[in-house]
Amino acid sequence: MGKLKQKGKAGAAVNYINRNKALKKLQISLADFRRLCILKGIYPREPKNKKKANKGSTAPTTFYYTKDIQYLAHEPVLQKFREHKIFLRKLNKAIGKREFSIAKNLEQNRPIYTLDHILKERYPTFTDAFRDIDDALCMLFLFSTFPATDKIKSEIVTNCQRICVEFQHYIIHTRSLRKVFLSIKGIYYQTEIKGQTITWLVPYQFSQQVPDDVDFRVMLTFLEFYQTHLGFVNFKLYTDVNLVYPPKVDSSKDEGAAGLGALIIETTNNLVGLSSTSQDSEIKEESNNTDRKAESEKRLKTLSKKLAIIKEQVEPTSEIQPDITEKSETTNSDDNAEIMDEFTEQNNISQDQKHISKIYTYRDIQNASVALTEFENLFSNCIFYLSREVPRYSLEFIIRAFGGQVGWDETCGIGSPFNENDDRITHHIVDRPTLSHKSLLRIYVQPQWVYDCVNIRKLLKTEPYQPGKTLPPHLSPFVEYKEGDYVPDAKNEFEGDMERMEVSNEQDTEEEESSNEEDDSDDDKPEICSSHDKITVKVNESENDDMIHQMELEAEATGISFSKYQEQQDRLAKRQKTQGTNNTKAQQSSIQTVTGKKRAAKEIEEKEVKELAKIMMTKKQKTLYNKIQYGKKRQQEKVENLQRKKREIISQHKKRPTSNNNNDDNNNNSNKKKTKHKE
Repeated sequence: MGKLKQKGKAGAAVNYINRNKALKKLQISLADFRRLCILKGIYPREPKNKKKANKGSTAPTTFYYTKDIQYLAHEPVLQKFREHKIFLRKLNKAIGKREFSIAKNLEQNRPIYTLDHILKERYPTFTDAFRDIDDALCMLFLFSTFPATDKIKSEIVTNCQRICVEFQHYIIHTRSLRKVFLSIKGIYYQTEIKGQTITWLVPYQFSQQVPDDVDFRVMLTFLEFYQTHLGFVNFKLYTDVNLVYPPKVDSSKDEGAAGLGALIIETTNNLVGLSSTSQDSEIKEESNNTDRKAESEKRLKTLSKKLAIIKEQVEPTSEIQPDITEKSETTNSDDNAEIMDEFTEQNNISQDQKHISKIYTYRDIQNASVALTEFENLFSNCIFYLSREVPRYSLEFIIRAFGGQVGWDETCGIGSPFNENDDRITHHIVDRPTLSHKSLLRIYVQPQWVYDCVNIRKLLKTEPYQPGKTLPPHLSPFVEYKEGDYVPDAKNEFEGDMERMEVSNEQDTEEEESSNEEDDSDDDKPEICSSHDKITVKVNESENDDMIHQMELEAEATGISFSKYQEQQDRLAKRQKTQGTNNTKAQQSSIQTVTGKKRAAKEIEEKEVKELAKIMMTKKQKTLYNKIQYGKKRQQEKVENLQRKKREIISQHKKRPTSNNNNDDNNNNSNKKKTKHKE
């Protein structure tokens, strides 16, 4: 007979422990326990059976794993918390006895703890640490906008600002920004670094009012961990790109609200010093990158020829005919190179596998890389100037992340690379309805143009974004439309309005005009045909003339005049034409009826198949199917409701100008009547 199991010695009662017992075991206060759990990443757990876990009691309690509490008992930070408690007791005692020299010595020897070992325990690899950086970025950007209060120290705010600016400089250096969206909460950014997509939220830089109902002790413990977390990540990112970390801070520019220009980024080999204030070094790096891209493109072009040579060695091709000229040889070689670029699918792969997995060719990869490089250099040929009413902290970051140059007003901060009167400026970003003076050498645009260009990945037309005009809708790039969803037309309208499309359209029109001219010239030229064709055409024409002449003579012999004969011939020609059109219409209608019958038959078959499938369903499957259909109907009703609202708005917009015109006409008529009465 085995041992009897005692109650409360095995199972959930042993695996879980409540919070009061954990505090007694660790011998710390509730505030320190919360701090330790946040730093170590230990959270409360919900047992399957609370009654068994609480040894028969049903009182509401919070449970933790006993293994987690044993893990906390050996934490070095716990010992530091105890030392800090002893330090505070000694400090209060010295101040109470007015022993200020002892209190000063105690203050200098305050116990300090670090979180480096905790970070290494929680994130063994860099990819693990990089995946959880979203919350850290949101928290740090939030605290960087807070004012210094009794709860939030100024040192914490400045440290958060420094770490955030360091991360932004890395994105500018690597051109890794992908999406931007302006929302009510703030500005959403998305970047792609080392295969990981990171999205974070940056609040607008308004005067923040710190709320009183928020427990800042919990938030500050999270912030303490996130600062070390993002500091480690920045160090790794900077060292991978051969940049010096931490970057130097220009104190004079930092005090003058230079923003991103306050940091001086340098490389480890000291060959190129990337100063954020002067953008000349950025231009040098762009030239180096273009040279590298040109070399890589040359290698990629020669790769197809090398593959063709290898294929010829493996499978010897047929001999070339001697009649083919040198030009045809070159074209054939180019065609072979193009064929070699596209790797064909294997015959062994089944059709289901082909539908599931798409095979990407070498050309697809090359086109994707070219499109990505163009997107990363979106604003490389643009020089922007920001007015003082524009959000400089966001636009400067976005424009520089896509290769553009930025200048701003002196009232926004020091460190602008050029003034407002510089002739190199191509785009002037303004957020006011009217302007006192304009320059003809630059384009005036509202700030939304920059964000929409980034989301669409091409330069849009600037006409809808001119100052004073109602802006097009700013759609979110994070929304993925599914089948049956409502897709706004604004996306389709503004997606093709690129400045580059104008050039392509002009080229297309020129090509069409040239082709039309060639066709006209071909019509004017005499047709070059063989002698046999000319003879047959002449014989047919002569036979037709003889027949017509004979019919005219017979009509004269019967007593019909020439004018009546021509009228009869015209009537016959019209009848033949109408009969031909009726025949074509009848043929088309018959084809349509046949296709309609086929479609109707297919629809009937599909309905029958669905009904049979419903009959074969179980009760659970039927309920699930009905729920799916109900959800689809609700989604369709939402889409129809949105479309109806859109139609109403469009009809209202169409009615407004007519009413305004009528009012103007009425005003003009009344003015005319008044002038007549005066006369």
